[in-house]
Amino acid sequence: MPTNMISKVLEKDVLPLDVEPPAKRGPASRTSVRRNPNMEKLQNGYLFPEISMRREAHEKKYPDAKVISLGIGDTTQPIPSIVTSAMAEYALALSTPEGYQGYGPEQGQKSLRKAIADVVYPNMGIRDTEVFISDGAQCDIARLQMMFGRDVTIAVQDPTFPGYVDNGVIMGQTGPAAVDEESGGSRYAGIEYMRCAPENAFFPDLSRVRRTDVIFFCSPNNPTGHAASRDQLRQLVDFARRNGSIVVFDSAYASYASYVSPGAGGDDGDKPRSIYEVPGAREVAIEISSFSKFAGFTGVRLGWAVVPDELLYADGTRVARDFDRVVTTCFNGASSVAQAGGLACLATEEGRAAVARVVAGYKENARVLVGTFQALGKEVYGGDDSPYVWVRLFPGRRSWDVFAEILEKTHVITVPGSGFGPGGEGFVRVSAFNSRDRVVEACARLTSFLA
Repeated sequence: MPTNMISKVLEKDVLPLDVEPPAKRGPASRTSVRRNPNMEKLQNGYLFPEISMRREAHEKKYPDAKVISLGIGDTTQPIPSIVTSAMAEYALALSTPEGYQGYGPEQGQKSLRKAIADVVYPNMGIRDTEVFISDGAQCDIARLQMMFGRDVTIAVQDPTFPGYVDNGVIMGQTGPAAVDEESGGSRYAGIEYMRCAPENAFFPDLSRVRRTDVIFFCSPNNPTGHAASRDQLRQLVDFARRNGSIVVFDSAYASYASYVSPGAGGDDGDKPRSIYEVPGAREVAIEISSFSKFAGFTGVRLGWAVVPDELLYADGTRVARDFDRVVTTCFNGASSVAQAGGLACLATEEGRAAVARVVAGYKENARVLVGTFQALGKEVYGGDDSPYVWVRLFPGRRSWDVFAEILEKTHVITVPGSGFGPGGEGFVRVSAFNSRDRVVEACARLTSFLA
């Protein structure tokens, strides 16, 4: 296809002349392949594409409206030039015989693995061989679920990032969905939903949580914005050790947490950025993380997983051995260009300072949002240790109804809390990922609507 035609297809959704429009195609014939029955269990579409479709419909209805997205957690600010320069230099070198490189190690380039071990996990005993570079935390969630298989039981925070649940459903780890009597939302049979609500300070009462094989835990949490304290993570690790469970700890938002280094005091007040700051975690925890939210790599795609050598299955097999097998089977490694950018984020003080300034900007946006809702007398949480603000605007109303009214009246995109599980019903998540002027404009619109 000529280049100019590709551009038209991308920009205007124009089909090439040799491609027949879907409406004119004949009736499709069926194969004899049976559909994966687990796909039938999934409730509706995945949350974020559903929001995108509703935004598109709204913009068709109001073509002149200036829609502001405080919804899907997509970064908006430019990647620091020290990072993009490193990627550009690496990409240009690929045009030379000396600089060209093909496939790299599936587990990631050693220089980046070592930088993550040294910079992200200082004094925690993490070895570079325990770090697996990936194309993002969400992909690692799927790979881990593939590794665990269909016969494990899982627990999730409620509310929680929907990827943990949906991947479990697809793998066959759950039964069908049923309506939750308390919230009206849906719960999948076989999943232990760990209630995280204002009433328990967004940390589950572990004495009421039944034993499962795998526990998915995100801190700072998406969507509530709550960051677990050191004491709370110690409880989680102890709980996993008593039950012989594996914790999959998602630290994608760790750079937003208020932090006191281990041993510096303030044990109850600080928010650890890694579960490996807790003694004993190496025997029970996998940690996944990402460059997306602290370096603006949502489009570049780069993340990592840490699987300690001490983490063992019931038969004594190292979990890292199986994860390495999964990675080398279904993944050819993260983009070498992206890895050059990741190394630039971590390898120098200048790179670390540059990405820290971006995070600081988003945190200030979050403070503006929290202040707006507090001034309006609304029930609001998060925003201190996270780019997300969790707010109940109209007690007793359904989240999707609140989302729809906000969009209709203010042209502002949020995320309905029920999309994160039955425990999110009644709330909406508001994201700080946008420019300051748009966040301020959105706050003005919300104030006019809610006052």
